[in-house]
Amino acid sequence: KRLAWIRQMLDNERDSGDATDLVRMIKSDLVPEEVFVFTPRGDVISLPAGATVIDFAYAIHSAVGNRMVGAKVDKRIVPLDYKVKTGEIIEILTSKEARGPSRDWLKIVRTSEARNKIRSWFKHERRDENIAEGKAELNHELRRNGIELEEDELNRALEKLGPRHNCPTAEDMYAAIGYGGVPVWKVIPKVREVWQKKHRAAAPAAPRVPAPSTPKRSAGVVVEGMDNCLVKFARCCNPLPGDEIIGFITRGFGVSIHKRNCSNVPRDLSAAPEPERWVRVHWAGGVREEFKATLEIVAEDRPGLLADITQQVFNLHLFIHSLNSRETKDGHAVISATISVRNIDQMKNVIARLSKIDGILSVRRP
Repeated sequence: KRLAWIRQMLDNERDSGDATDLVRMIKSDLVPEEVFVFTPRGDVISLPAGATVIDFAYAIHSAVGNRMVGAKVDKRIVPLDYKVKTGEIIEILTSKEARGPSRDWLKIVRTSEARNKIRSWFKHERRDENIAEGKAELNHELRRNGIELEEDELNRALEKLGPRHNCPTAEDMYAAIGYGGVPVWKVIPKVREVWQKKHRAAAPAAPRVPAPSTPKRSAGVVVEGMDNCLVKFARCCNPLPGDEIIGFITRGFGVSIHKRNCSNVPRDLSAAPEPERWVRVHWAGGVREEFKATLEIVAEDRPGLLADITQQVFNLHLFIHSLNSRETKDGHAVISATISVRNIDQMKNVIARLSKIDGILSVRRP
């Protein structure tokens, strides 16, 4: 009924040269739990409040969402987590070279339609990747719950649980966990049951001599001399695994991690005020976390520049948190892009790819 009402208004306002009254009427009369947005052709799309441009893309068609590399709202480039508002005109930027959606999109989308279409793509297109992702996620939860099982024992437990989720083999279960079809919290109770039966049947073990304590990592960083301390990464330099780092003991906020060459880190720590608050830290081995990092891109301003940058980043299957651009007096564009990367090597690869775009003059970390 609401869509019919909007179409009625469109017909009534078709002869008017000014659409201001029409947009104002839509924004004021519609219920707040829904938003109504337009395609560039004027078609009306209904979405729940809080829906993003990714939800809009999948509402158009699965193929549009799967090939999406960016979006424009009222002819302005916006980040992928942008929440659409009633009356806006949404244009989805697509590319045939796009390698499909990102797993991070599952955390952003609001509609079940978009979420199910993203999971369906991973289910059919990335089985090997899903299996690896599912194994990593399950093993992480098992370690967190203190559960240790041999691989064949774990596989037998998954095979018993599989028929409930239409997964005849252990690999099918890993794949389902990897693409999000089976939440890992549904698997843990069955595995814990197998583990408890094994322990009850086992003979009492001889008391073990506690191993020498080793520093424990916090958020991928080991703080020497401290275990399980709160760690945060300084926004002034956004350190990445591979960077030389140092820690600063804050007052009430744990240890702040900086790059060693950060402008806020004294070169000579012994001459710094309160030198005892600077501590030695290093990256833990096998860090799997993703980290936010910002790039400053200087380029000759031209149409399509932001779209080219967005496409290259999404071809690398990375998530863009923000993308801002400003024009300088000499006609150049300065673009600030915040993305998620795993380490310094991946960041170097991103910089190398972006540097090849036509018109790019420099790409660097601030």
